[in-house]
Amino acid sequence: MARRSSIAFVIAIVSLTAACGGHKSRPRAELAPSQVTTIGINSYLWRAALDTVSFMPLLQTDSNGGVIVTDWYVNPSAPGDRMKLTVTILDRDLRADAVRVAASRQILTAGQWVDAPVQAATVQKLEDIILTKARDLRRNAVSG
Repeated sequence: MARRSSIAFVIAIVSLTAACGGHKSRPRAELAPSQVTTIGINSYLWRAALDTVSFMPLLQTDSNGGVIVTDWYVNPSAPGDRMKLTVTILDRDLRADAVRVAASRQILTAGQWVDAPVQAATVQKLEDIILTKARDLRRNAVSG
């Protein structure tokens, strides 16, 4: 008899508890946005990087490894100058040091493409553009 009373008491408590909280939303853990996807790197950085280099022909993309390699791109307004990029996403978190851009540049000299230096500011500017776009994507996803 005591066992039945105990079981009845537990059922009553569970029923009351369920009834009290039945209409409230359950608390949920916030996942870091980079943890929501199945790719191995930060999805916002990945999408921002793809968007940033979308004007260039893509040679290779690897979302699990976080690597984008472009083919040579010749700007129509400067046909004697071409550039090739490698963008690497290094982390699952949206951080300033989670993206690296490497650039190669060549100029046309006497009918031959010759390696030329790339200004450090060019690489830095590309990294900044990618980071800004990634932050905007994240902000829009969180507020939307």
